Amino acid sequence: MNQALIDLGEHISGALPEAVEASEVVYDELMLRVAAQDVVKTLTFLRDDQNCQFKVLVDLTGVDFPDRDPRFDVVYNLLSPKHNQRIRVKAAIDEETPVPSVTGVFNSAIWFEREAWDMYGIFFSDHPDLRRLLTDYGFEGHPLRKDFPLTGYVEVRYDEDQKRVVYEPVNLTQEFRSFDFMSPWEGMLHLPGDEKAADEADAAEEGGG
Repeated sequence: MNQALIDLGEHISGALPEAVEASEVVYDELMLRVAAQDVVKTLTFLRDDQNCQFKVLVDLTGVDFPDRDPRFDVVYNLLSPKHNQRIRVKAAIDEETPVPSVTGVFNSAIWFEREAWDMYGIFFSDHPDLRRLLTDYGFEGHPLRKDFPLTGYVEVRYDEDQKRVVYEPVNLTQEFRSFDFMSPWEGMLHLPGDEKAADEADAAEEGGG
């Protein structure tokens, strides 16, 4: 295990004892769990402290745990070019409580937080322009929540009679999405439409026997 990362985690925890709830090294990367209300203070310290120098916000995203309370994790991935180190900061939040925006610490968070709001419905207080980023105007729901149906709630088509695009409700829905984490290559014996190749392989085996 990387002793330098362990020492860094202890340094940060000692400097921010009320903010840092846990510190551990996972897959050779330091991970901190902090209180949601302290993300601005924590990220400011990580950016400015001489032993940290995490000057780059690489990514900010959400993770949905629909059966857990609080439901979401907000995840911040930071990079220190000076020390060639990465750190991951996680904060748990429920559906109703806003997360303080870190746009005042990292300008790039403007786009990341808009995406997290659009995809997960995580609200960031004091964001200068919190609106949807990837979905259409008037879109309902948040597509990366695990209770959002794969079919969506509406379908879009062009109506020849009305000469315009129309939105219609979709009836095919499901409560949760489930994943078996099996790749397409593991989950099928041969590709659809490739039955001929499988038949030829079987015939070759029979002829060789």
